[in-house]
Amino acid sequence: MMTYEMFLQRNAFAFEELLAFSRGSLITDPPAGLDARLPAPPFLMMDRIVRIESTGNTGKVIAEQDIRLDAWYFQCHFTNDPVQPGCLGVDAVWQLLGFFCIWRGAVGAGRALGCGEVVFNGQIRPHNRVVRYEIDVRRYSRLKDSGASVVIGDGRVYADDELIYTVGQARTGLFRDIAYPDYPNRSKNAVGGIMQR
Repeated sequence: MMTYEMFLQRNAFAFEELLAFSRGSLITDPPAGLDARLPAPPFLMMDRIVRIESTGNTGKVIAEQDIRLDAWYFQCHFTNDPVQPGCLGVDAVWQLLGFFCIWRGAVGAGRALGCGEVVFNGQIRPHNRVVRYEIDVRRYSRLKDSGASVVIGDGRVYADDELIYTVGQARTGLFRDIAYPDYPNRSKNAVGGIMQR
């Protein structure tokens, strides 16, 4: 556990800290409106953030995921031909961009907003050791009128130091008043659709 000020000053996060963040228990004094979370396992797609930094409205994030022989996706994707779904790596880039927004002081709940070109040149198999995500944050901005934050970055995914795919112009945003903390009860945010701008 750490204070919000300590969180904003960190430049790396261990698995235990990412897990605590996904459960909302890492920061002892979160600011009002900080509804964002990383997904909990098994959908949490990184085991550690080894570096996070910013310069003005740009930055960099490097994270790693240890590959486990018994990972849930190898059990079903595909029988007799196990491979990590490429969409999970794309989601990892979105997860890390959302975390970058929070680390920069944004509040709200995170949502993936899309990406440009995704190019696959390889795959992740059960006997790979480590996947590394490297993201160049091209632009981070806060929208004054709505209080939302948006980040755009280019991601590279490596399997055991080999570049296996790229994700161009990935976009993630944090938005206020869209969280659904009272799930499964029916309430204001219980139904999806187009978000109000």
